Amino acid sequence: MRRQTFDKDFKRSTVQMMMEQNKSVAQMARDLDLSPNTLHNWKKKYGEEYIVAALPNPTDTRCLLPQVEALKESGLPLLKALIADAGYGSESNDVAMADEPFETLIPSHTFHREQKRSFAKKCFHPYNWTCDETDDVYWCPNQRKVSFKRYTKRIDTYGYARDFKVYECESCEECPFKPECTKAWGNRQVHYNSVYEELKAKQHQKRKSEEGRTLYQKRKTDVESVFGHVKQNLGFRRLHLRGKENMHIELERVALAHNLRKRAAVDRLEGTKEDKPVQKSGEPHQTVLPILFLVGAFGAPTKRKRGRG
Repeated sequence: MRRQTFDKDFKRSTVQMMMEQNKSVAQMARDLDLSPNTLHNWKKKYGEEYIVAALPNPTDTRCLLPQVEALKESGLPLLKALIADAGYGSESNDVAMADEPFETLIPSHTFHREQKRSFAKKCFHPYNWTCDETDDVYWCPNQRKVSFKRYTKRIDTYGYARDFKVYECESCEECPFKPECTKAWGNRQVHYNSVYEELKAKQHQKRKSEEGRTLYQKRKTDVESVFGHVKQNLGFRRLHLRGKENMHIELERVALAHNLRKRAAVDRLEGTKEDKPVQKSGEPHQTVLPILFLVGAFGAPTKRKRGRG
């Protein structure tokens, strides 16, 4: 039997369709009668193109500071409180936000995991070890001393430096817990970032407070529902234009469509249509331009004439 071959355009379009329709690799493989392993390799190779294309920054962590700076330059009133999800939590963001005049509530990506009762039962996690702050040592589950050894520094790909304290067990030889405790050949080591741990503890304390829980629940309904409405109800799941300026234009059209639908819903509820003046015959309707604008935003794209080449 002859082996099937596919060009790059087919592979890219398949991955794009899978991500837009939010289908798993197994579902897409069944729909197209392909091998799941083949489709997984395509997603691994071409999937990042549709993640990096939306914003120049690859992760939420790198997007927080530019958004705060853009807000300052816009001239709009400053925030009373900045609430973000765990994807924005990092040492660099927490350090930068500590100097801002507004309150911040940014839990780390480990917050929900640390709140579970099962986490307290993980005896091999350093958070659950006995710590002697006077002698600066930990005691592992086998009651062996894990002492401070040295300082070290890590610099990420963006140039941010983080300082760590390195602790090492006095001896892991003949320890019955070593296979479960560590995969290292030598003794178990613990790398402790005191700056981040202190900032993270403050954020978690805010998150667990009554005010913090109320604010975080409000963020879920006020912010996340907008993205869900735009993606699910309006069907906008990816950008179609290239370039930062064109991307802003497209997103502004999406925001306009969302706001007009929201305004129309409020008008229906409040009955404001009855209070509006009656339109005289012969006058152009005031909603024509927004309607045409929305058609251009969500309608079929206009075909461009190809030049001779």
